[in-house]
Amino acid sequence: MEKRVIWRGLLAGAIGGVVAYLFARAFVEPAIGRAIDFEAAQSAPGHEEGAELFTRAVQANVGMGFGVVAFGMAMGALFAVAFVVAWSRLGDIGPRGLSILLAAGAFGAIVFVPWLKYPPNPPAVGHEETLGDRTGLYLLMVLVSLLAAVGAVWLGRRLVSQFGGWSATLIGVGAYVVAIAVVMLVLPPVAEVPDDFPATALYDFRLYSMGTQFVMWATIGVVFASLTARLLDEHSTTGRAPSLIP
Repeated sequence: MEKRVIWRGLLAGAIGGVVAYLFARAFVEPAIGRAIDFEAAQSAPGHEEGAELFTRAVQANVGMGFGVVAFGMAMGALFAVAFVVAWSRLGDIGPRGLSILLAAGAFGAIVFVPWLKYPPNPPAVGHEETLGDRTGLYLLMVLVSLLAAVGAVWLGRRLVSQFGGWSATLIGVGAYVVAIAVVMLVLPPVAEVPDDFPATALYDFRLYSMGTQFVMWATIGVVFASLTARLLDEHSTTGRAPSLIP
């Protein structure tokens, strides 16, 4: 049954990617356009940019669409794997509840928390020579956030018998917050926004980029919950949650 769950994750990710692309096309792309206009205005007179391999129209439609949908499918597959692993330990929550919790946790750990330390920047912000360092720091923040989230869940479940569900959950959340706060203090900041860059363009780009991720993860959680709950209901004959792992 695991393969059928993975396929549902891919489908949920594809749908989430399409919905996220439509959101990004409507809100993120205009912010990118304003950033590109700013970069063009700052170019030295007489300076000519090299010919674009792809036009802006192709980048905004085909390029963005393919990239967002492919990313959504990848996240959907990983989400399904996480669901299979979590179901064997948290199946008493129910497939719909577990799916929504996992989607919320993934959004928080993969998107929101790293965004607080290293928010995305539109074109014309940042130096090309520091791109590798900035990308590495962001990915490190994502990895640390994921590991801290997994550790917090493990700690909370270990303490349930001793402190009860509510207190154990608060302890796990508190441990995660403390760990992330320490990491954010240790990791170096990245501040490369030009002083004269339009504040509204930067705000819109960051806000709508976050919105794109939220829309994608919310869609994955809801669609996957519906598809997987139906599958598990079909295979449940004893009234207990069917196992996904032999």
